[in-house]
Amino acid sequence: MSSRTKKSNLYYVTLVALLCIGSYLLGTWQNSVANPRAAFDDSDGAPCEVSSRLDSAKDLDFDAHHNPRDPPPLTETAVSFPSCDAGLSETTPCEDAKRSLKFPRERLEYRQRHCPERDEVLKCRIPAPYGYKTPFRWPESRDVAWFANVPHTELTVEKKNQNWVRYENDRFWFPGGGTMFPRGADAYIDDIGRLIDLSDGSIRTAIDTGCGVASFGAYLLSRNITTMSFAPRDTHEAQVQFALERGVPAMIGIMATIRLPYPSRAFDLAHCSRCLIPWGQNDGVYLKEVDRVLRPGGYWILSGPPINWQKRWKGWERTMDDLNAEQTQIERVARSLCWKKVVQREDLAIWRKPFNHIHCKKTRQVLKNPEFCRHDQDPDMAWYTKMDSCLTPLPEVDEAEDLKTVAGGKVEKWPARLYAVPPRVNSGDLEEITPEAFLEDTKLWKQRVSYYKKLDYQLGETGRYRNILDMNAYLGGFAAALADEPVWVMNVVPVEAKLNTLGVIYERGLIGTYQNWCEAMSTYPRTYDFIHADSVFSLYQDKCEPEEMLLEMDRILRPGGGVIIRDDVDVLIKVKELTKGLQWQGRIADHENGPHERVKIYYAVKQYWTVPAPDEDKNNTSALS
Repeated sequence: MSSRTKKSNLYYVTLVALLCIGSYLLGTWQNSVANPRAAFDDSDGAPCEVSSRLDSAKDLDFDAHHNPRDPPPLTETAVSFPSCDAGLSETTPCEDAKRSLKFPRERLEYRQRHCPERDEVLKCRIPAPYGYKTPFRWPESRDVAWFANVPHTELTVEKKNQNWVRYENDRFWFPGGGTMFPRGADAYIDDIGRLIDLSDGSIRTAIDTGCGVASFGAYLLSRNITTMSFAPRDTHEAQVQFALERGVPAMIGIMATIRLPYPSRAFDLAHCSRCLIPWGQNDGVYLKEVDRVLRPGGYWILSGPPINWQKRWKGWERTMDDLNAEQTQIERVARSLCWKKVVQREDLAIWRKPFNHIHCKKTRQVLKNPEFCRHDQDPDMAWYTKMDSCLTPLPEVDEAEDLKTVAGGKVEKWPARLYAVPPRVNSGDLEEITPEAFLEDTKLWKQRVSYYKKLDYQLGETGRYRNILDMNAYLGGFAAALADEPVWVMNVVPVEAKLNTLGVIYERGLIGTYQNWCEAMSTYPRTYDFIHADSVFSLYQDKCEPEEMLLEMDRILRPGGGVIIRDDVDVLIKVKELTKGLQWQGRIADHENGPHERVKIYYAVKQYWTVPAPDEDKNNTSALS
């Protein structure tokens, strides 16, 4: 390169450097003096004009402005939620033994739901017990659970001769026995199957009252019958918790003074095996509640006292007259409900609800009691709703129709029932949901779940999850899309939802419950392996704090469990920030239709943690003292 060329390049570089320095100094000087900004005023619809007067200038505001429905802006410091005391590892806030003592014992009112006041709600994270392990995978979990996960041996002693549960080394074994089926639940169900058909798909949903460790429901699953098992939190410590550890659907519940949290015409079969419910007392109010939730043509099965009292009265330590009087009461109430007794054989008695109330209405002219409930009493309203002493009327049918015409519409047999348009939709009971809209929703959720499995590979891994909760189930499309997986889904319809769709969910052959997410759910900590929440935080935005809902989700989610939350992006940003204080790890992903949708998806995993080992806890206490 010549010397002339080198000099030219040097001059060029120097000139560029001087221009850059000059531009920087000019910009610095301009920002060091008052610089009037343009003010815009389009209130009169005229074109904007730039004001040159310094005193009329207004600074443009680039801060975000949210409307009242938007979440408040995030604080700079992340929220932290401390761990609760180890003694609260099995807390069930709405079934607290101390709080229950404030309520009447009549009809066991004190044992039903009584939630804490807002200022009493725990603001800490419920710990898992020391040594907690991921439960066994289904179907192995039906028969075995880790002792560390439910460290209670009371039932192994109390029910030793009834084969409920055995404790060996570091685990519990469930032989499938029960008080009235010492040969095992499988043999017991076979006995029932000889009396009514359990195999043709017409019986899909069942309810087991006073379920024990839910062996009846556990063994019905192999027959494609899904059972909602419930029992109170009482002296039989942890019976529902055992059921959930086994991977069997269950809830804490009791028949007391309020309706069960299920819609009318929900279950194809109801079952009581020595459940100790006084069916004939209180004007038969508990059988009337069973009638409300039974589908037309549904069965009620009773085993245990007083059935077969002639042979068993000595073992039950009751007099023959007492047992005879109890059975007479039950038979009288069943007849007043227009039920037909199908069969009584040995320890089993089975009744059937009529398909419609054509004949029953005629008998009301003679049998005045019980009267039909008024038409303005919603049979599907079942959240803190008092039980009725009246008979819930079935939907009207033409009197010219046959007595076997199903009131409200016939459901298909399983598995066609899952995808067929439910009768409540076909009849127009839910005006906003047409048959076409139902089918489109089913298709939509198949696509969404397929997308979810790409975000959470564990959701797509067969057997990784078993107990699943859908916090805002709508028509049950999410659960339906998982029907071929070895999972069960608790479909929740929030009581604040615009439409009460839980009846539709049951007509599909799925199960679920009502719930107010400003309160705790009637279940134990660590119930679910996976939680799905579609628009739940938006639904409750003006009703309770997101922190309260997230703490409840954390309570009922197992360590290592997954969460998917669908919601508006502004809501998800706040939720994600709050979950840092719960030791969840997650990320926000785009909507399945792409990044231009405001609705996003937050996928997170709850980290594994437990209470400290007993020795560690003592050392920490000593250090603090």
